[in-house]
Amino acid sequence: MRGWEVMGIATVRITDSDSLMFQVPSTALAGLQAASAGIPWLPIPINGDEDTEMQLLEQALEPVVKGSRKKRSGIWSADELDSAQWPENWPWPERLTRLRPNEPIDGLVVGALRSDYQKTRIERMCHRLGIKSFCPLWHHDCISHMHDLVNHNHKIMMTSVTSDGLGEEWLGRILDQDNLLELEQLSKKYRFNIDGEGGEFETAVLDAPWMNRRIQTQQTPHWTGRRGWLDIWAAELV
Repeated sequence: MRGWEVMGIATVRITDSDSLMFQVPSTALAGLQAASAGIPWLPIPINGDEDTEMQLLEQALEPVVKGSRKKRSGIWSADELDSAQWPENWPWPERLTRLRPNEPIDGLVVGALRSDYQKTRIERMCHRLGIKSFCPLWHHDCISHMHDLVNHNHKIMMTSVTSDGLGEEWLGRILDQDNLLELEQLSKKYRFNIDGEGGEFETAVLDAPWMNRRIQTQQTPHWTGRRGWLDIWAAELV
């Protein structure tokens, strides 16, 4: 909407069980989002160690942001990505292109909302790489932010819940204006963030205005009595 040329999507794929910095579950869906929109993709497998994850990310991004004029194949093949980057039983999307820009990249756009920890670490990395860091959602009103996503036709599925007030019935639910109002009421009653910024829940975007095909998932819900998550064991573009 700002007229920027999107060179690609870079996705951190955490290979361990957790990370203080990056999202862990369902991040391979970003590859399907990229394939749907015809945007080049760069999956970056990193362990979730706080002391090394930013250094590893910087090392992976450095040759990309500088650009290269070498002619190289632009299509990912299934045998080039291991299971840490692409789930073994997910159908392979057609023409999933690599992020290999010929020209240097000017900036990195990140989705940080209110975490100074995330924003500061990204900004320091971008400074070392010589590019700009943009956080267009920084300190947006959380209620307006969620309603804007739905109003602009983003199909958002709840993939995990870990907060009081959010039960098993929220797993797999697609957000709309009605259940957003319900979520807003619950967030006030149980004092959690309606945008999930505190880790109260996780979501996955299955369709958006910039995507040409939507993502269809197959999953199994798991519920422990206090928290739950979706095991997305298959996903494809339809």
